[in-house]
Amino acid sequence: VQLQASGGGWVQAGGSLRLSCTPSARGVGINRMGWYRQAPGKQRDLVAIIAPSGDTSYADSVKGRFTISRDYVKKTTYLQMNSLKPEDTAVYYCNLKRGMVDYWGQGTLVTVSS
Repeated sequence: VQLQASGGGWVQAGGSLRLSCTPSARGVGINRMGWYRQAPGKQRDLVAIIAPSGDTSYADSVKGRFTISRDYVKKTTYLQMNSLKPEDTAVYYCNLKRGMVDYWGQGTLVTVSS
């Protein structure tokens, strides 16, 4: 399974961006999807996940600012990021979890300037 992530870019603090992630394979089905991020010199951390049921979970640092959602027809997962802060600057990775196997997108860079 290949994941196509897009939507990253440069934005000033307080601005918004929306990331998208779409599996390239057909018949992928509905899986747990997530967004992770990795800042320079730091480990990759969970940002948000959405279960097949639609239940969501967020890192404390993004609660109330980020929203994960999915379009079941397009099989696309979104991460709406509002009120962005410089500390949100990172490479964002899309994740699909199928059973015990994790699939990752190529990463999309988000840069937030102060």
